[in-house]
Amino acid sequence: MAEYHEYYKGKRILVTGGAGAIGSRLVRHLTDAGASMVMILDNLSSGYRWNLPAAPNMLLVEGDVIDEIRLKRVFVERPQVVFHLAAFFANQNSVDHPESDLSTNGLGTLRLLEYANLVGIERFVYASSGCSIYGSAAPLPLREEFMSMNLTSPYQITKMLGELYCNFFFNHHRLPVVKTRFFNSYGPGEVPGQYRNVIPNFIYWALQQRPLPITGTGEETRDFTYVEDIVDGLMRAGYFEAAIGQEMNLASGTETVIGNLARDINALTGNTAGTTASVRRKWDTKSRLLASVERARSLIGYTPNTPFDTGLKNTVQWFRDNWENIRGSASFPPGMSSAVRPTDAMGVSPTPRSPQTR
Repeated sequence: MAEYHEYYKGKRILVTGGAGAIGSRLVRHLTDAGASMVMILDNLSSGYRWNLPAAPNMLLVEGDVIDEIRLKRVFVERPQVVFHLAAFFANQNSVDHPESDLSTNGLGTLRLLEYANLVGIERFVYASSGCSIYGSAAPLPLREEFMSMNLTSPYQITKMLGELYCNFFFNHHRLPVVKTRFFNSYGPGEVPGQYRNVIPNFIYWALQQRPLPITGTGEETRDFTYVEDIVDGLMRAGYFEAAIGQEMNLASGTETVIGNLARDINALTGNTAGTTASVRRKWDTKSRLLASVERARSLIGYTPNTPFDTGLKNTVQWFRDNWENIRGSASFPPGMSSAVRPTDAMGVSPTPRSPQTR
């Protein structure tokens, strides 16, 4: 076992949003590493019990990150490391529900930092969004020293707000914070839905022989990062001293063309319905995304090593293996703003609670 995995043996750890795609994989690694207790705080609005490992050293506390009673419940256990992954996800959802976005991503993050400071934790790892805070004018590849105030959705604003609160607690209280910026995560564990990412939604529709809706020209690119690579970066960020007070991209460092992504998913699933064009969302102003991972490599030895085609095959297989659970959990309710919403084969579900899962 790697040294940074050994560090978590016997530790008490809190993972907010731990029932989601990234969170559940992180929980698996932490429980396997021998943590004495891995506590999950998740409201299960877009995270699922069936997605969690059956581990004796895991405790699920159902609730919101703004709920003081639930926060007291988990912090009375005096966690030594906090991974704050819970969020009101993501851009379109925040456009439809900006006050809920501010409550979860702003107030929720502030309260977690306050409690973490009170109990004197060893590390606070914050999940920020590299797809959000750089704005549309940043030069590629995106580097940590460039930030923009010209943001296009409430989610982008509150993800930056979370980083600024982390800066305050580091500078004023010397709280050992690390800010990790995720880029287009994908992989086993992410259930499709109206406000979820493009890859799980594409796979979900392709397995039902539906055309894949492309918002834009199809020539746009994204930096898709496999969930296991992000989890590896998180565990490194929670261990290496050089990461404290820093912000760093957790990405693949490669570009994937959206049109090619749709083609590959259709090929893997045997979908002959092709693609369909859709209007680009107003907040979606970036035609290309590509991150530099040099800082994370230098500070924590982060090296994304999952080839995109391998990650995509693993994700499709996970969909096949968990199809009934996925069909029962996927949700495409109507939103307040226009968005791509193909009719769900299971029917339209009621509007869910604020997603707080990664």
